[in-house]
Amino acid sequence: MNRKLATVLAAGAGLTLVLSGCASGGTSDAGSGASGDSAEGGLISIIVNDPSNPYWQTEGNVAEAEAKALGYEANVAASKGDTNTESNLIDTAITNKSVAIILDPANASGSVGAVKKADAAGIPVILVNAEINETGLAKAQLVSNNAQGAALGAQQWVKDVGDTGDYAELFGAPSDNNAQTRSNGYATVISQYPGLTEVAEQVANWDRTQGHDKMQSILQANPDITGVISGNDEMALGAIAALKEAGKLEQVKVGGFDGSPDAVEAVKSGELQYTVLQPVATFAKKAVEQADSYIRTGETGASEEKQAFDCILITKENADKVTEPFTLAE
Repeated sequence: MNRKLATVLAAGAGLTLVLSGCASGGTSDAGSGASGDSAEGGLISIIVNDPSNPYWQTEGNVAEAEAKALGYEANVAASKGDTNTESNLIDTAITNKSVAIILDPANASGSVGAVKKADAAGIPVILVNAEINETGLAKAQLVSNNAQGAALGAQQWVKDVGDTGDYAELFGAPSDNNAQTRSNGYATVISQYPGLTEVAEQVANWDRTQGHDKMQSILQANPDITGVISGNDEMALGAIAALKEAGKLEQVKVGGFDGSPDAVEAVKSGELQYTVLQPVATFAKKAVEQADSYIRTGETGASEEKQAFDCILITKENADKVTEPFTLAE
């Protein structure tokens, strides 16, 4: 695995909006019941991954609310991480004459074509949460500072697990560059402790059920592990469920990444050692603001296409300050 040095920057998270969530089955197709000229500002199509995950649910809700607050019509659709579905949703957004598209890309390489289609149709695309492997197509790419967040998490993880022992890693979707960036960030910190040995790495695709099942397999082969470091909260929460079933949760310390409501509650209860809060509500709102700026002026107002927003470590000490989804109170 390529071990890249994680760069830790200083920053903070912004204020978010709290909205009622949508279940995965209640997500509408882009443009359903809407047309590009049905609101004064036009239609902004928002395409997220899977709103059954609270992270993506918040991403879509905040972007939709900000678009409406700025005078646009908006709706949220889900690709479920499938590039064919994503491509069809982009086609629908083009057909409905969207004035902008907010897109959480399904695949770093596979989503390039979809962005090209929108760009060729003259529709500005603002990417959120995940990047694509090409610059100059999207008008902006707004993501969490995953390297910085991974370093924060790994440092806390070592404090909780100790500097010796066998451990396992749950890896996110390989098609998402965030998965490798976080894994590299973890490795940069943990490699400084030669007494810690990674005995298993399993891909669980950001999913709680897969995290549970992969954790069961890991325990069968490695019953004496003392730590699990996870690429996101959903996989970590699945691992915790498997560890509880095996009666090993006290023995194995688990760390997460996202700052989801369920993870924050698990931190408060002591089942999860920490989570790394991604300021998704902040950059989802900012993405719509930049889309609005581009529609009005031809510029996003940002100095760079790629913009990283720093993460915040959540432990028992500050978990009570997470009073709204993915937002740490001042």
